[in-house]
Amino acid sequence: MNSASDTSQLSNSQRAIDQLGKVLSKNNIDVPILPEVAHRVITLTQDPESNAEQLAAVIQSDPTIGGHVMRIANSSAYTPNSNLVSIQQAVARLGMIEIGNIALLTSVNTKMFNAPAYKKHIDTIWQHALATALWSKEVARAMRSNVEAAFLCGLLHSIGRPVILQTISEAEPSIDLLSDGELEAVFNEFESAYSEAVTTKWQLPEIVAAAISFYKRFNEAPTQPDLAATIAFGTQLASMMLAEQPSKEEEEQLLSSKALTLINLYPDEIETLIGKKEAIKTAMDALLI
Repeated sequence: MNSASDTSQLSNSQRAIDQLGKVLSKNNIDVPILPEVAHRVITLTQDPESNAEQLAAVIQSDPTIGGHVMRIANSSAYTPNSNLVSIQQAVARLGMIEIGNIALLTSVNTKMFNAPAYKKHIDTIWQHALATALWSKEVARAMRSNVEAAFLCGLLHSIGRPVILQTISEAEPSIDLLSDGELEAVFNEFESAYSEAVTTKWQLPEIVAAAISFYKRFNEAPTQPDLAATIAFGTQLASMMLAEQPSKEEEEQLLSSKALTLINLYPDEIETLIGKKEAIKTAMDALLI
């Protein structure tokens, strides 16, 4: 039997797995280029020596991103009076962390990925990633930890997934649309490796790259496992919030999460976190404009 016949006999999901494995083994993953503004924003927000003037200058260098940042900064979720007139004023009012987060989200978005058949899936992945970023930031704040890194890691924690969908979409011969169950199996096998390829290509800080690669196995993280655990807990909070009707069992699972061994938050602190749900929903609505 020749190779063409062999391929035709494989299940659709197995063909996807074979393609993803082949691309990975050849180190030939097509990673989208990180926009220059996003790269500079990440550098500035991770640098304790940077200042608001530098951040404002970077955002202003791209009028489209600057416009989006101002629109979001003037939304009711961030500035009820909606009277900000400049990036400098927005940074002064909201701080470098918030404006940096908004600029990063505006720069890195679903339009980076070329997988039209999976657009709804990418939108869902991105929505969960944003929710995870917002929750992770609040977890880090409760821990008195690095909120900038927590937001960035939360936003990019599942970045390998849309890259996987793009790889499948661009496969030759074409692979039929995978079911949700098939996709979940593919993600479980390849997400970590594809996310690592993105963090390498984008030259993300080491602690960020480690957290993204190890959030599902935070105890194995080579650096700052508590940050990886923060992201793991953030994903749980995000999933519970986005569920149409979260169950009591899900809340109990949250209180018994293994991530708490490193996060070290008490039940009353977790309850306080959960109480921020409506505020985080409002922030999400503004950021998804």
